[in-house]
Amino acid sequence: MKGVILAGGNGTRLMPLTAVTNKILLPVYNQPMIYYTIQMMAEAGISEVLIVTGGKTAGEATRILGDGSQFGLSRLYYTLQEQAAGISHALSLAEQFAGGDNLFVMLGDNLVFGSQVSRAVRDFANVERGAKVFLKNVPDPQRFGIAETDGGRIVSIEEKPRQPKSNLAVTGLYLYDRTVFDRIRQLKPSARGELEVTDLNRLYLKDAQLGYEMLHGDWIDAGTFDSLLNASHLARQASLRSQNTLEVAA
Repeated sequence: MKGVILAGGNGTRLMPLTAVTNKILLPVYNQPMIYYTIQMMAEAGISEVLIVTGGKTAGEATRILGDGSQFGLSRLYYTLQEQAAGISHALSLAEQFAGGDNLFVMLGDNLVFGSQVSRAVRDFANVERGAKVFLKNVPDPQRFGIAETDGGRIVSIEEKPRQPKSNLAVTGLYLYDRTVFDRIRQLKPSARGELEVTDLNRLYLKDAQLGYEMLHGDWIDAGTFDSLLNASHLARQASLRSQNTLEVAA
């Protein structure tokens, strides 16, 4: 099982901050944004992680993150997505790195606090076929890819629907088997010229191989100014809870 963090794109929603540094290095409370994602990978038992990054400031990540040893990883790798061509396109750049292993994939600006995903990741390590997405109840489903479920299975996924069939957002955490790259090669660019992750997940759904897990803690896409600020508040609360737990245990 290997990890892939997708952090490409130009970070246009966070300009002018992203004119001077890579989005994944922007501060979220007391750490760069990408630290939280790497730490979640490490906590799930992932020892080898690839970061797919892009933009003019992509090289700053390698200087700050190094080889990943500070996070307990055996190795941290990097590759460059030269143009923003979609999440599935970014993931396609990880094929050689994956080497036939299953993957835990996260979007670099998707942060999770207080929800345990390690068990699901470890359970997926030896899965022969299939994919799994992580769902979260949201109050504004029109902003996200939305999954409709029935009897413990996903029956449909819609991208930013005007009339959502549920409030279950497909978050930026994914588990994919080794067939994911063959499926990406089947994709066609969307109307905005990108290879969409929703279309990739639909291919798994078509083959009845798409499962899901619920996220019960806090989840946020920290790709806007408001959500970046909110992410800092959530990170601070999580830090205080962790400190209180340690003090009680002591």
